[in-house]
Amino acid sequence: MKIKIYSLLFIVGLILVPLLMGSSKEESRFQTIPDDAIRLRILANSDSQADQQLKYDVRDEVSAQISDWVENIDDIELARQMIANNISDVEATVEDVLTKQNIDQDIHVDYQSNITFPLKVYDHFVYPPGEYEAVLITLGEGEGSNWWCVLFPPLCFLDFSNGSTVVEDHNETEDDNQDKEVKVTFFLFELFGWS
Repeated sequence: MKIKIYSLLFIVGLILVPLLMGSSKEESRFQTIPDDAIRLRILANSDSQADQQLKYDVRDEVSAQISDWVENIDDIELARQMIANNISDVEATVEDVLTKQNIDQDIHVDYQSNITFPLKVYDHFVYPPGEYEAVLITLGEGEGSNWWCVLFPPLCFLDFSNGSTVVEDHNETEDDNQDKEVKVTFFLFELFGWS
């Protein structure tokens, strides 16, 4: 019996040590969002290919513009002031993108501390839903998929919105909320005949 227990402990150790070491290495490759951050969220008109492409074109221009403004700023108050004082320039940039593509859509650009963000999963990280300080750009009806990143500190090189969107409230069904019975077994217990 002692041999079985020692064998089990040895095998568990062989499995857990690499997993624990790997997860700490994995986490060090990602940067979390600081509490004092300014995000950029762009809502596309719809999920059509053309509207989604327009969203990315606007993203490229606006994120480059704002990133240039805050590139050498390390104080959140200065970044806030810079963005607030130049929000009309952001609106002009969005209008310019639409004009160049001969697209006639309404746009709305806001900079507020209470912009709503949905729950998002990006790789192994969960970004909770809530209201965050952000520049919100709404293209047309704003009914399409969104794109977002962190403008300050500049983290737009991480495309947070390429993660999978967690089920939003309006998509939940009753079945999603019901408890499901889950049976968990440990293969080593089965291997040694312990159930």
